[in-house]
Amino acid sequence: MNATDLLANTLSADANTRQDATQKLEVASRENYPEYMIMLSSVLVNESSPLHVRNAAGLALKNALSARDAARQTEYSNRWLALNVEAKNKIKQEALMTLGSTSQKAGNFASQVVAAIAAVELPANQWADLIEILLNCVNNQQNTNLRIATLQTIGFICEVIKPEILSLRSNEILTAVIHGARKEEPSQEVQLAAIHALYNSLEFVRENFEREGERNYIMQVVCEATQNPAVSVQVGAFECLVRIMGLYYDKMALYMEQALFGLTVMGMKHSDERVAQQAVEFWSTVCEEEVELAVEAQEALEYGEQPEGESKQFAKIALPEIVPVLLQLLTKQEEDADEDEWNVSMAASTCLGLLAMAVQDAIVPAVIPFIEAHIKSEDWHFREAAIMTFGSILDGPDPTVLTPLVNQALPLLISMMSDSNIHVKDTTAWTLGRISDLLVTTIKTDVHLHPLIAALVNGLVDSPRIIANCCWALKNLAEQLGGSYYDEDGNESQNGPLSPYYQGVVEALMRVTESSGGNEANYRSAAYQAIAAYLSQATTDVFPVVSNTLDTVLTRMEHLIPIHNQIIGIDDRNNWNDLISNLCNVVMSVVRKLESNIQFRADRIMTINIELLKISAKAPIIAEDTFMVVGALAASLESNFAPYVSALLPYLYPALRAHEDTQLCTTAVGLIGDLSRALGEGSVQFAESFMTVLLENLQSDVLNRNVKVSILSCFGDIALAIGPAFEPYFETTMSVLRQAGQVEPNPLDYDLVDYVSQLREGILEAYTGIVTGFKKTDKAPILLNHVPSILDLIQRCLKDEDRTDATMRLSYGLLGDLADTFPQGQIKQYLLAPWIANELRSKFKMPGETKKTMRWAREMIKIATQ
Repeated sequence: MNATDLLANTLSADANTRQDATQKLEVASRENYPEYMIMLSSVLVNESSPLHVRNAAGLALKNALSARDAARQTEYSNRWLALNVEAKNKIKQEALMTLGSTSQKAGNFASQVVAAIAAVELPANQWADLIEILLNCVNNQQNTNLRIATLQTIGFICEVIKPEILSLRSNEILTAVIHGARKEEPSQEVQLAAIHALYNSLEFVRENFEREGERNYIMQVVCEATQNPAVSVQVGAFECLVRIMGLYYDKMALYMEQALFGLTVMGMKHSDERVAQQAVEFWSTVCEEEVELAVEAQEALEYGEQPEGESKQFAKIALPEIVPVLLQLLTKQEEDADEDEWNVSMAASTCLGLLAMAVQDAIVPAVIPFIEAHIKSEDWHFREAAIMTFGSILDGPDPTVLTPLVNQALPLLISMMSDSNIHVKDTTAWTLGRISDLLVTTIKTDVHLHPLIAALVNGLVDSPRIIANCCWALKNLAEQLGGSYYDEDGNESQNGPLSPYYQGVVEALMRVTESSGGNEANYRSAAYQAIAAYLSQATTDVFPVVSNTLDTVLTRMEHLIPIHNQIIGIDDRNNWNDLISNLCNVVMSVVRKLESNIQFRADRIMTINIELLKISAKAPIIAEDTFMVVGALAASLESNFAPYVSALLPYLYPALRAHEDTQLCTTAVGLIGDLSRALGEGSVQFAESFMTVLLENLQSDVLNRNVKVSILSCFGDIALAIGPAFEPYFETTMSVLRQAGQVEPNPLDYDLVDYVSQLREGILEAYTGIVTGFKKTDKAPILLNHVPSILDLIQRCLKDEDRTDATMRLSYGLLGDLADTFPQGQIKQYLLAPWIANELRSKFKMPGETKKTMRWAREMIKIATQ
């Protein structure tokens, strides 16, 4: 069978034919990679091949070069780079030839292939003439298809390759892209491709944006494109403006004044929703930037520093012009709109919420007239828009400004839970949820609480979206009003404001979870989350409700487990997994609430957990949820959990070795920490096997690096639990920690900066557990040789400009622990280092807990250096 037929068969309607062809291609890819790639490129470039087959060839080529998983991407890249030069050149040449295909769609396929090859070769300093070749293609005025496909290629390359790799060619790339996007360009398709390419290149042309003349020209071209006759070009231009505002906010004052303000307000009024949505998104981005700048300014003020950026207050200046447009857009709801499809009304409500956060109190007088005029409107569009407006502005203004308004509105909102229109009820339930979450103090328990809860419980028999919002509102009430109350003498109250409603609310929520059918709008999951909130916030007087609900949940789990093997369809299996996950969440809430009092149900809970673990090979996510329950149970029972460990280990070790399943492996590592903390010295018998598998994991090339951070932290849990018995693993562990501590962040690589910060926290937690475990024991002296390297890490952590509060607190705590471990002056010469004295005299404002830890460390060092 030739390549064309084989690729065509991968698209066959017949499942067997499709599967057979796919398997043959996979075998070819593995066993004869060079021939496989050449075959695909030959089909792609062949003008006589059917278009759908060329598409399949292009997709297969791209998929053989790029992968989402980092480890697989490395494998694919190395495989391509190892390919002989002749084969690589042939494939590249044919992909470039296809860019100019008479079929524009074939050019689109080829653009993805060229970009995928570039993503592998350019970082390896190969294909040096690619950008020059592409620029020549863009300037080929005789072949419009070639220009379009080439611009798409440039856009894809800019999207997937780090800016610094292309920085030397940024001027040429920008010139070509801007040239294609100009209003003088005769082809609207070329303009569109150029605008999309510009969008993807905006980050790496940062230097060009620093130069005023170049910046002015870029902004002129983009602004002119918002007025292009083609709507698709207008949409692309507004998308560019959104991204420009996000990347270059500090450079936008002049352009806002001269053009952007008017263009975006006009854009929001555009008859085509796609344009209007992007114009609204522009102002959402403005608000997001200004909210972030306000937070940074507040933090800088607290630390006595100058903020790096300054808010231009664009949102506040534009408020009188953009609010009326947003309010009008809120009334553009469609009766039968797809709830999962983003529309202009949703975009407007999101923008209004961000606007409230950005301008705070100023939003209230701007929207109150609209709310008052329309909240009782005969037209449901305006009625719903008024409620949506009210709900959207609750986060931002000072609560004291909102309190009288909420007090006045609550009775009306509660009554509107009986509105004749489903959209109005849905938005009302959401708004009540927002009030319960953000402004619970405005709910007068003697006036509003009973009718509010009654309305929300009645809503639990409505449509799925309304049920979900009512569950969320009830959950917020539990989290805000539930839990223990203490009087002035510190005595715990036996009840709370929700106590009279507990049984009725939980029973109503349980009825929601019993309903058959799908989980539309996640309403059943929302009900389980609300149940978990009520059980975890229960006061003593409603413990019988907690106990009865737990028994019901455990019975459901016992009935569900045998059903697993009978499930066939993927949807049914996903529903089963979701249901078990929700039930586990409820059990975990009760376990954490009852603490040691959960002993009376521990056997039953563990029996269910082991049964779930037996079937978790087919559903790894179930193992994650089960381990979470087991960890909570271990924390509650502490040493009384010991009888269950031996039955658990056969399922724990395979999860620890599931290196490709990052989440499962992380949860399993966390469970080792939970078990060690719970069993204390009783975990000695398991320490060797725990440490062996954890050290093996650190050697894995497949395991996600964030899991390795968790492993380092886990070493501290084990050491703290078994104390001196950690000695057999001490030197190996300290060597690993010292080596990990040498990793330094690259300031240009933000992902690496974040990772190193997390890595250092993990190392500090490990050192803290080890030092504390040996403290005041006869094994403490073995720490002496490692004190210099530990202090070196602490010094680098505290000098880091990007240090987190957690890093500071751990560093100060570890300093204090070291001093407390050697109070007889054994490490006096190290503790008298000037940098330590300077750090412990720090005048920087810091959270109370961190400052408390620093003061304690100062006292310990004072004692140790006397």
